[in-house]
Amino acid sequence: MSGAHLPMGEGAEFDAIRAMLEEWGPHATGVGDDAALLTVPAGERLVASTDSTMEGVHFRREWMSAAEIGERAASAALSDLAAMAATPLGILLALAVPENWQGELLELARGVGAAAAGARCPIVGGNLTRGSELSLTITVLGSAASPLGRAGAHPGDRIFVTGRLGGPGAALRALLDGRAPAAAHRARFVAPVPRLDEAKWLAAQGARAAIDISDGLLADAAHLARASGVTLALDLGRLPLMDGVSARDAAASGEEYELLVAVPLSSTLDHAAFSRSFGIPLTEIGRALPLGDEPVQLVGGDLVEIRGHDHLRASGT
Repeated sequence: MSGAHLPMGEGAEFDAIRAMLEEWGPHATGVGDDAALLTVPAGERLVASTDSTMEGVHFRREWMSAAEIGERAASAALSDLAAMAATPLGILLALAVPENWQGELLELARGVGAAAAGARCPIVGGNLTRGSELSLTITVLGSAASPLGRAGAHPGDRIFVTGRLGGPGAALRALLDGRAPAAAHRARFVAPVPRLDEAKWLAAQGARAAIDISDGLLADAAHLARASGVTLALDLGRLPLMDGVSARDAAASGEEYELLVAVPLSSTLDHAAFSRSFGIPLTEIGRALPLGDEPVQLVGGDLVEIRGHDHLRASGT
């Protein structure tokens, strides 16, 4: 993949693209051809995912700066590569920009560039068009020799979660109520961190199934359980919580972008080494059981409805 961008034509569209490329600097490479060229390392498989962020569906303009919107959208897409323990290779960004957002285009680009820099992943192309609402559709490309997936959990596996849960949900509730979120909750909502390095560490230590928590812990646990043909028994009393968040709320909090992983009983995970390396906890919260009547069983705490975010159902945002 060449680092040089190709010369582009005249007009407002190409002027905007040139301005974004200048903003991205070394974090964009090889832009200007009809398609991007990427090299997948020998012995590895291509891992690809697409994620969309739309105004009025995933955020309201008054909640975040343009740079925060861009970084959050790119980080959410990159989190899907983390769930597969893949190494990022490239980002494709498709932007639909209404007239009232055009003055914020470089700020949006700055946010996407920040996520790309944090993930050590170049922006390699995309598309720019007008639209009635702001929309960022981001395709991420990565590679892995042995990708993790949702279907690998076996009965007896231990279930772990990274980080602390509940911040994004608490921030969203505050915003919908017209209140200022706690600073720590807002930071988790507007600036999620894709757990790319953490996922590769976990895979190297024997993890054999994973999912990133975007729809909520219980909903995503049910996705993993159904894919693997097991039931997950989760202990709400063991959930690692953000300050000021209940276990019930943390279990339903979406857009966490932490990892839920299944690890064989025979694998020994050094929790302290994980925390020293990444600055976040790794917490065992349950076990995989033979398939029962429900995909998820709760041990301790109140019952929580297992319903995550539905992209085709209207929400408060």
